[in-house]
Amino acid sequence: MAKQERIKTSYPSVVFIEGRSLANPGKPERIYYIRYRKDGKAIEEKVGRQFVDDMTPARAALIRATRIQKNELSNEEQREAERAAREAEAGRYTIARLWAEYQNQKGNYRTLKTDISNFKHLETLADKEPREIAKLDVDRLRLKLSKSKSSQTVKHVLVLLKRIVNFGANRGISEALKFKIEMPRLNNEKTEDLTPDELSRLLDAISKADCLQAANLMRMALFTGMRRGELFRLQWTDLDFDRGFIHLRDTKGGKDQIIPMNAEARKILQGHERTESAFVFPGRSGQKRVDIKKTVNRIKDAAGLPKEFRALHGLRHVYASMLASSGQVDMYTLQKLLTHKSPQMTQRYAHLRDESLRAASELAGNIIGQATNGKDKVVNLPERV
Repeated sequence: MAKQERIKTSYPSVVFIEGRSLANPGKPERIYYIRYRKDGKAIEEKVGRQFVDDMTPARAALIRATRIQKNELSNEEQREAERAAREAEAGRYTIARLWAEYQNQKGNYRTLKTDISNFKHLETLADKEPREIAKLDVDRLRLKLSKSKSSQTVKHVLVLLKRIVNFGANRGISEALKFKIEMPRLNNEKTEDLTPDELSRLLDAISKADCLQAANLMRMALFTGMRRGELFRLQWTDLDFDRGFIHLRDTKGGKDQIIPMNAEARKILQGHERTESAFVFPGRSGQKRVDIKKTVNRIKDAAGLPKEFRALHGLRHVYASMLASSGQVDMYTLQKLLTHKSPQMTQRYAHLRDESLRAASELAGNIIGQATNGKDKVVNLPERV
């Protein structure tokens, strides 16, 4: 049986492997080993588990110190060694410690749950200070994640690492990385669209849906292009019926935005049942909704739409595609309506506008062609002024 790879810590000759947790079945747990020489012989000794034995790299280093002494340390020497280890540990701003400080200062921000999930992938770097992280460490992490995770997930993990490191560096409590983190290349050009027949079937399925919340959420996504999270956060106080605007809270771009309330959206919102909740589309007990996937997917399935079509975010793409292909909306206006942070994000729809422009150009050619095709007569053009 091959020996499992040992992963170095910042303490000399203290390593660990990733094993299965005995305290929390199904979860990983670090098993620490120390290396030293005794009577000229190299020894590797298992010293404890992360959770079961509350073992840390600092404690493992202390145990190693006792092993390499000819005699056990005196109580006073052991207390001094423990104090030195605690002081050394306290002065180290590891990735794990910086992450804890980051959370304390940021509070319960919008993407906290996603960041907590992504941080689990940074465990191999958690005990390292930023100055101890080599480019090879990040390259190995990226390669490992890319074998089982999407490029988007890998990017989110690396962006979180970058944010944590920058947080410490900006506050002067830790150093910045000595290299630039390379992000995976993403192919985000995929857009979802519906044929006229599919759209007709969907609108029919929405009108027959039993759940008005789900039906109106889908209508709003289609007629405004709002993101799922923006719809879930939408409150009645965000609706300005007098001036015809919708206030979007905490958008993906990082700040609040204002979008027009078109006639269809106004009709939907004014006819929507208002409860005691502050939210337009509340979840349980009137709190902010967190999901409605099952219900909207039932409507999608009733319409016979493709399995890969996303019942809410896909409608945002349909909204954008219809505007772009109309030939009546320029890319800057579309960017503002979609609250995209940069024009590059809107460019995925540019080819649809190109098709519209091409059709207009063909129309001009057809008109001129009809005037001249097979005819010898001169077409009288208006005189130049």
